[in-house]
Amino acid sequence: MSPYSDPPGNFNDPALYLNRELSLLEFQRRVLEEAFDEDNPLLERLKFLAIFGSNMDEFFMVRVSGIRKQVEARILDRSVDGLTPPELLAAIRKVSLDLYGSALNCLHRKILPKLDKSGIHIVDFANLSQAQQERINSSFKEVIYPVLTPLAFDPGHPFPHISNLSLNFAIVIRDPKGREKFARLKVPDTLPRLLPVKRSSGGVRKDGTIPHHHYFVWLEQVIAQNLASLFPGMEIVAAYPFRIVRDADIEIQELEADDLLESMAASIRRRKFGSVVQVAIYENMPQGIRDLLVENLEIRHSELYSLSSPLGMSSLWQLYNQVERYDLKAAPYKPRVPRALRNLGVTGNIFDAIKQGNILLHHPYDSFTPVVDFLVAAARDPHVLAIKQTLYRVGQNSPVVEALLEASERGKQVAVLVELKARFDEESNMSWARTLEQAGVHVVYGLVGLKTHSKIAMVVRQEGDGIRRYIHLATGNYNANTSRIYEDIGIFTCDPEIGEDTSDLFNYLTGYSTKQDYHKLLVAPVNLRQRLEVLIRREIENSLAGRKGQLIFKVNSVVDPGMISLLYEASQAGVQIDLLVRGMCCLKVGVKGVSDRIKVTSIVGRYLEHSRLYYFLNGGKDEIYLGSADLMQRNLDHRVEVVFPLEKPEQVRYLRDEVLEKYLHDNLRARVMQSDGSYKRFKAGTPQERIDIQEWLMLHGDK
Repeated sequence: MSPYSDPPGNFNDPALYLNRELSLLEFQRRVLEEAFDEDNPLLERLKFLAIFGSNMDEFFMVRVSGIRKQVEARILDRSVDGLTPPELLAAIRKVSLDLYGSALNCLHRKILPKLDKSGIHIVDFANLSQAQQERINSSFKEVIYPVLTPLAFDPGHPFPHISNLSLNFAIVIRDPKGREKFARLKVPDTLPRLLPVKRSSGGVRKDGTIPHHHYFVWLEQVIAQNLASLFPGMEIVAAYPFRIVRDADIEIQELEADDLLESMAASIRRRKFGSVVQVAIYENMPQGIRDLLVENLEIRHSELYSLSSPLGMSSLWQLYNQVERYDLKAAPYKPRVPRALRNLGVTGNIFDAIKQGNILLHHPYDSFTPVVDFLVAAARDPHVLAIKQTLYRVGQNSPVVEALLEASERGKQVAVLVELKARFDEESNMSWARTLEQAGVHVVYGLVGLKTHSKIAMVVRQEGDGIRRYIHLATGNYNANTSRIYEDIGIFTCDPEIGEDTSDLFNYLTGYSTKQDYHKLLVAPVNLRQRLEVLIRREIENSLAGRKGQLIFKVNSVVDPGMISLLYEASQAGVQIDLLVRGMCCLKVGVKGVSDRIKVTSIVGRYLEHSRLYYFLNGGKDEIYLGSADLMQRNLDHRVEVVFPLEKPEQVRYLRDEVLEKYLHDNLRARVMQSDGSYKRFKAGTPQERIDIQEWLMLHGDK
């Protein structure tokens, strides 16, 4: 009998769950650790600070904004972990301030001094030489001054609208009669936040050489030094920078929207001025200015975050991208082409290669080029009749979309589902949707009430007297840019049953199909949850029957209470469970009699771990499923997701014995969850003992 007080299957105790938002903040802490890690090249450490800043902005725009709405609606229901929305907001503020403080301390005490010694200098305006100040002031008059717009605030001028993620000045001025007035000035986001002091800073000299020394000054410091030119005849009493973060979570009333495209466009326009969820300020901002911001931005004092410079650490991306000092960055990596596709040559046929057997792609270690080549070949092959594809995040200048446009121009039937509700990619997706429609492509926007998150492309090809379907299935988006930094897995296949399933899936997405039975694909919200439950229960039954039960799940998030309860039940039954979870994990480890056999590991490194992989021992007949779905309610119940089996035995063995085995023994990038929800990093002592899964895959992951 389990020592746990509740019977098996009853896991309602809040003590068994971690809060999802606080768990997500723990992920931000792990990202921040990479900035502290002296084993990382210096500019890579700076990059992780920029990533941390971007992540925190998104966390407040999406997660905190939702909790704030619950508080405003006086919703006091406790979440599965037992916290009310007001309690959670208080906890988030405490943890966030700690994280911000740690990040800024890392920047000023660890990274900037080393950058300075390495020849990359961020200099305070006051410390520039007179000649440098004159050069910068001249640039201010020519470039910066014309785009600045000071806005007064008085009975004749309402408090100005302040856009999301904007850096601003709250300025106190005094007129000739001694009366103090208030003005707001936006720091223009059309100009670089870090201004080069020398023309060569951050770039290449005219002779083609790269300078060793690069000098930059913060844009806001330059503006602050020149405020008098904006208010002639006035005395500048003080200027206090502040930065706004607004609610950016779009809500679409699809059932009431006659035109989803126009509805989405209107929502994006509203996002720019959603309610304020955070105002970052400096400690020296006086109480009177704080009160003015609180009143006019309609926030609480608890939503003021007193930080040090810079406000908005995502701006550090500029330095990483602009400074061409490759000695301070990770060595470039050239992705491989899988053996099955390596020797196609000019006359080779990718479709013949796929007919030889399923082809596995593991990005970014394998190149994304074969995916583009697959679509380009389909566009140009006279035997191809149709292409159908889902697009979730494709980015700018997309070669995937270009291939689809070419296919349409060449007379192929092309149908594309463009998900307009892909958060923060809505504008890009709308633009591509319009472009595709204008080219004659059949474009649909998905199902009412559901995001289409699946990653799937189908090429229908005439071969002899019949047709053959060629399928690409993946865990990641059709984005050639992010494929170089996101870890994802995909396959090419022409398996007839998967082809039939894929046709049925597209009929479900574009028509009125209510098909519930699929041969091989696990499709949310149709059968994915039920099939995963069956597969997990099979491991439970094997373990209870005296056979070994084992699960290895690699996902981005583990949040769904039903799945967590089932994993607890499996642990109680003796199933060995390893969870490789990049981000949020609400499951608690180390609870005696409940989660004794569950280990949670998070890998954070050069590449963003993004693939979802589900391994089942199955009594020694190993099964692996790959797909787009995490263990979250939204993925299992409120999105169209596809999880597919990996059926080629040698590919199953490769992922089990090589890839997963190395993930589970990583001792350089791995962090192991502790019973309180924190993570501990264990680094191997000598270089010979070190296992870095990402480095190993770069060196040894050839298939």
